[in-house]
Amino acid sequence: MLSEYLPQLMLAWSILLVGVLSPGPSVMLILGVAMGQGRGAAVATALGVACGSMTLSIATVLGLSIIFAELAHAMEIVRFAGAGYLFFLAFKSFGKMLNPPPLSPLVPGLRSFRRQVAGGYLLQVSNPKAIMFWLAIAGVGGVGDAPAPIVLLFVAGSFLMSFTGHGAYALLLSSAMVRAGLTRFRRVVEAALGGFFVFAGVKLLTAKV
Repeated sequence: MLSEYLPQLMLAWSILLVGVLSPGPSVMLILGVAMGQGRGAAVATALGVACGSMTLSIATVLGLSIIFAELAHAMEIVRFAGAGYLFFLAFKSFGKMLNPPPLSPLVPGLRSFRRQVAGGYLLQVSNPKAIMFWLAIAGVGGVGDAPAPIVLLFVAGSFLMSFTGHGAYALLLSSAMVRAGLTRFRRVVEAALGGFFVFAGVKLLTAKV
């Protein structure tokens, strides 16, 4: 049974791998969290991004993403919501640039952990580009008609690949050497992050999805 669907799975996962390895807003968010709040918070953010990828993979399997893409008004809502969240992240980064808060402990509390997971999740599922990305996966490697074990394997593999990739970014960017370098130029980094989020938000507002 697995051999029948293995080519589709490998093709879908290879497309996902390219997306994971290509730095975007999620990696920039992880960078900012790693610099200001340490490894635990950065990994929690990566977990949220991976959960967002899992949600989109489930939507792809169920065919919801294709239906959603046909609803122009729904996509517009997602586009504005995604841009709004990016502008919110930019506002936070510029605020930290002007008035850097004290660095948080390396081990976040439960409330902080949940907040970071939610932040990563929201960024991933509110990005219409991510939805279109999963539509591409559905077009070339869809497994919606596969047996339940194959579907579960697809969803689990998508989650693990996303968490492994973004988790690796979190571990790298929160390492002692990298974090020391980032915090040394914290105002510059926060300004760059703010500028990136503004650029991404404007691009999202002006893009046709």
